[in-house]
This record gives sequence, structure tokens and C-alpha cells, in this order.
Amino acid sequence: MNSRHRTGFSAIALFGAVALLFSACTPKDEAKREEAKPPPDALTLAPLTFADLPGWRSDPVAQAIPALARSCARFRTQPAERPVGPNGVAGTIGDWQGPCAQLADLPPGDDAARAFFEANFTPYAAGNNGTREGLFTGYYEAELEGSRRPDPAYAVPLYRRPADLVMVDLGDFSDRWRGERTAGRVVDGRLKPYEDRAAIVAGSLKGKGLELVWVKDPIGAFFLQIQGSGRIRMADGGEMRVGYAAQNGHKYVAIGKELIDRGALKREEVSLQTIRAWLLANPDQAAAVMNVNPSYVFFQPLTGDGPNGAQGVALTPGRSLAVDSKFMPYGAPVWLDAEDPVDGRQRLQRLLIAQDTGGAIRGPVRGDVFWGHGAEAEQKAGVMKSRGTYALLLPKSVKVAAGG
Repeated sequence: MNSRHRTGFSAIALFGAVALLFSACTPKDEAKREEAKPPPDALTLAPLTFADLPGWRSDPVAQAIPALARSCARFRTQPAERPVGPNGVAGTIGDWQGPCAQLADLPPGDDAARAFFEANFTPYAAGNNGTREGLFTGYYEAELEGSRRPDPAYAVPLYRRPADLVMVDLGDFSDRWRGERTAGRVVDGRLKPYEDRAAIVAGSLKGKGLELVWVKDPIGAFFLQIQGSGRIRMADGGEMRVGYAAQNGHKYVAIGKELIDRGALKREEVSLQTIRAWLLANPDQAAAVMNVNPSYVFFQPLTGDGPNGAQGVALTPGRSLAVDSKFMPYGAPVWLDAEDPVDGRQRLQRLLIAQDTGGAIRGPVRGDVFWGHGAEAEQKAGVMKSRGTYALLLPKSVKVAAGG
């Protein structure tokens, strides 16, 4: 045995001795670590009354009826026995048929809408293992200038979904992965990661006929991908509405955190507006910072009433909410009580319908309010980082287990 092998043997023996030395205290250490480790996220529900919902009597709840009607139309296409939400947290489609059927004959006005909800639903305080407070943000339908043909002024392509991109719902393979998704391409019979943002921006898809439209502003295109839908004002005077078609499977990374880590922004300063301002003021670093987020979104043309959410229905400005579908059911009314994004002296208290999801929306108490399009919508969405709570409204026929 030469010295090289002896050295290797001695290192292994030493490692083993050290492992044995520390193994004597492993059970205690493991117990301490288990105590310190937070429990896995879990939705808990506790029954409330409508009188417990702050601001319930003040919100013009009739504005939420069109959004609920769209979700009900979706429910009508599904079998009565189908569970609603993960593990049937919101009962079955059959539980929703009665309340949904009443919408067609519901008189106009907030009083009638309030009476409808009070007669047909029970509110439940939503929590993460009993902790009710969470983070609520906002999103909007972005607006950009674009062209159907590229030129030096319109040089940034928005891409259609590539034919070789395979989207995978991991919940199809195991309940423990419900709500988790990935994507890639098949190479030699195996699913491999797709190109990340940096590669795609550098031109890896160029020349494949995937360009949907060209826009002026690379920073605007970046934020359009985060929002998931937008309106492109064409150089020829027309307009194209685009919406989410697919995503490259890479995890979304918030560049606001990157700018905090760099010392470029303070945590309390971070908003869509301050991030955009920094990117515009630092063009030599902007591309590298945006590429810290490897996620890339592909688009498709949209027609109809508005951008569609993950439930497959058109979103309603100010009344649609993106949630984590791993915990929360699509189509359910949700009562939000959070800090107002614009005026900190007021509360944002309103009825919304859970109809969408997003890459950054993770956890049982986490939501993203869809504000629509235009300058006001962008302002509200851009600054919204509100702490708050929400309550899930479920049909009275749904049986909720004690503790959620």
C-alpha cells in the first residue's frame, strides 16, 4: 500500500471516529433541531361569523358577483363528485351547485349580494398552522409599445411557447407534490432543464419562428413576464393583448432581494417602481440583475374579456385573487383584511374570488390581488406589500374538520 492510499485510509478512519464521537449526542441534538424546525406549511381553518369579518358591511360586495359567476360557469363543466381544492378542502362541485344556481336570479345591489353570501356560505379564518397573518401583494396587466416586425426601435422579442417545451404538473404523480410544476425538454428519453432566462435573452431561440411580437423596452418585457399578461400598443395603431402560455420551468427569483443584497435598495424601499428606476439608472448592470431570475415566460395572443387566471376564467380587476393552489381552492370567495397599499391609514377590506396563482405565491396565507390595467393599477400593484389576513367562504354544506 503506498502512502497515498494510507492517507486515504487514515482520513476515512478519522472521519469514522469523529462520527462515532458525535453520535453519542445525536438523539439530543436531533430533538433540539426538530424543536427549532418549523412545521411544514398547512392550511388551518377556524369557523367565523360574518360579523367577525372587519368591513363586511361596507364593501360593495356586488362587484364580486361577476367574478364568482365566471368561476361558477367553470364549475358547471365539471362532475358533481369532483373535489374542489386540494384534498377537497372546499367540498365537491355538488356543494357549489346550489349557491351557483342562485346567481342567475340574484337581484342587483350590495344588500342582495350580502344576503346571498350570508345565506349560503360560512366564513373560516385561514391560517398557516393557526398563524393568520400573511403577505399580500398585487399584480396588473402591463402596457408596452410594440411592433409586428423587428427594427432597431423594436428589438426585444416576446416568444410563443416552443413546441419542445414539456410542462409537468407534479401533482399528477404524487399528492405530496400537489400544486408543484416544472418544465423542460425531453432529451434521449429524459426530461432535461430548458434554457434559462440568460440563454433565451442571449438568443438561444432566435430564428425558430417563435417571435410573437417585438417590444421597445427590455425592462418592460421583464416586468410583463412577472405580471403574466399585458397589452401591446402597436406602432401601426392597433393593440395586441398577450397572456401567459408557458414557463421554462426554472424557479422564480425576486430581483428585489438581489438589489437588497447588493446594497442598492433598502428592504423598505423595494417596489416595482424603485426596481425599475434602478434598472433604468444602471443600464450596464440591468441585464445581469434581471438574469438573476432564471424564470422565463412565453406568451400567446388573448381574446375575450380579459387575461385568464389559472382557473381558466377571465380575471376581474380588484376582485380576483391569486393564491397558492397547493393549499387554497380556485373559485372560492375570500374575504381580505390587509393594509391598504396606497394609504397606510386605511384597510383594504373586500371580497375577492380565488382564480389564479403565481410563481411567487407560496403558502396557505399568501395572496396577489389583480388590479387590472392602467396607471392606477400599476401604482397599486407596484407598491403593494401588505400584511393582513383572509377568510375563506365555503358553502354551508361543506364539512370542515376541526382545526382545518
